[in-house]
Amino acid sequence: MIQRENISSIVETIVNETRVYDIHTHLYPVEFGKLSLWGVDELLTYHYLIAEAVRASNVAYSEYWAMSKAQQADFIFDTLFVNRTPLSEATRGVLTVFNELGIELPAGDLSKARKKYNEYKQNEFIDFVFEKAGLRSIVMTNDPLDKNESSFWKGGSNFDERFKTSLRLDRLLNDYNAARYLLIEEGYDVGRTLNGLAKKEIRRFLNEKINSMKALYLAVSLPPTFTEPGDDTRSIILEDCVLPVAFENNLPVAMMIGAKRRVNPDLDLAGDSVGKSSIEAVEYMCRKFYRNKFMVTMLSRENQHELCVAARKFPNLLIFGCWWFLNTPLLIEEMTRLRLELLGTTFVPQHSDARILDQLIYKWKHSRKIISKVLSDKYTDLYDTGWYVTEEKIKKDVEMLFGGCFENFLSLEL
Repeated sequence: MIQRENISSIVETIVNETRVYDIHTHLYPVEFGKLSLWGVDELLTYHYLIAEAVRASNVAYSEYWAMSKAQQADFIFDTLFVNRTPLSEATRGVLTVFNELGIELPAGDLSKARKKYNEYKQNEFIDFVFEKAGLRSIVMTNDPLDKNESSFWKGGSNFDERFKTSLRLDRLLNDYNAARYLLIEEGYDVGRTLNGLAKKEIRRFLNEKINSMKALYLAVSLPPTFTEPGDDTRSIILEDCVLPVAFENNLPVAMMIGAKRRVNPDLDLAGDSVGKSSIEAVEYMCRKFYRNKFMVTMLSRENQHELCVAARKFPNLLIFGCWWFLNTPLLIEEMTRLRLELLGTTFVPQHSDARILDQLIYKWKHSRKIISKVLSDKYTDLYDTGWYVTEEKIKKDVEMLFGGCFENFLSLEL
């Protein structure tokens, strides 16, 4: 049994030493060429920082987008790190990465950072990041209808086995009119109307891609206006094509709900926002399609309590991560406490959602610190009830939170 005064240090050690299965990223291994993003310029021109720098500087949108990638990075660094104190989570993340790389930054000068990155080959940097972030595997976001990516899947190339796959459905479900032409180009006879033949062909597409990509789950990002049941194209494809195929293959359908796209289109990806969503849509799907498995994360803070309660009611629902605008220390701590208090260890507390490889370092370093703090408080509460807290039990709990719960859910048959 652990003594009360030692709980915090033991939990921190276990949390820091346990390897993580990062179940949702936008990362790619080196074999995917230009899709695999890393380095100073990519890190500093991430869309979080673009929006923050434009707001702070009042630079004209056209002026910013006219800059080269390196010029944009220099501009953002000068705006947010030199002329202002980097207090935001996005800027602190950059500093955490540089610190782990041993980079000291004189004011206004990125030359040392660029020189340090030049010491790495890309494969070496991937190994470095996985070690620093304490990762064992990550799951990519893979869209076979994306022309930049589709050629890779046709080639049947092998790639780093630490990078797992998920089949992204955004084009199919959110913009079927455009997706239909891409499906026709791929040889699927979807025709002009969403009739029986078209649905059969969509199911064939899904099955073939699941098998060729070895996808762990199907995934889609949805707007806050998403509702079920419905009679629109998205609802028809979801209920008549996606869910039957997911059930046949025993794969979860991951729904990321609440993204409002292009609220400010002048910012491109940085112009997306957030909206409160309907928990009734999630409850309906878990209830009607009770033999399907659903993974859900919602973007609005206001949805988190309802989502936790829904997960208590439906064993076919796994909630995961602190997504996008929720990936800030205040909200990560709040959400982790809420989920532990309502769900025990039957959830995934975090995923990185990283688009730049380097971000894995700071997102997991920052999240581990918060998760460790919350767990320490909870084990102290248990100690005070007379419950025996042991290192073995803590290790088991952390392993569940950092990947075991996800892997159990993948193998679950309903």
